[in-house]
Amino acid sequence: MERRWIMGVVALFTFAADQLSKAWVRENLALYESWAPIPALARYFTFTHVTNTGIAFGLFREWGSILVAVAVVVIAFLLLYTRQLATARWPIQLAMGLQLGGAFGNLIDRIRFGFVTDFLDFKFWPVFNLADSAIVVGMLLLLVLMGLEERAQPHPPVSSQSEDRRRDV
Repeated sequence: MERRWIMGVVALFTFAADQLSKAWVRENLALYESWAPIPALARYFTFTHVTNTGIAFGLFREWGSILVAVAVVVIAFLLLYTRQLATARWPIQLAMGLQLGGAFGNLIDRIRFGFVTDFLDFKFWPVFNLADSAIVVGMLLLLVLMGLEERAQPHPPVSSQSEDRRRDV
């Protein structure tokens, strides 16, 4: 059964949530301004409006234009790969949709503004956004799923010749 729609819906929802949240931050918080949605937790979490020309968590800030090209290649790969994913299980579709929506969200910012709007500030970690979160969660989910699939596949038994060779060494 084809499930490509799962990846598409997740990507679209992720992209929309990312773009709407960034627009809200740009509209309501001045650059470097913070707001604590839960004042009792302000020491641990605020929305802090910052910009980032690098990748997630402020890495590689000087690579702005290169990152646009990389994002286009990654998105193209993900879109081309959807044919192979048409019958993939829904968790894989979810993981790929998160990555695709996040990549599109940050790419649109880079093209429109030359930077990405970040705002989720947990104080102990660099400020990030929903697209960054979706990409990281999608990658981690995919890695876990791949690991589980690897463990579930039967491995061929070791032949007696291989055992004899190991004893001789």
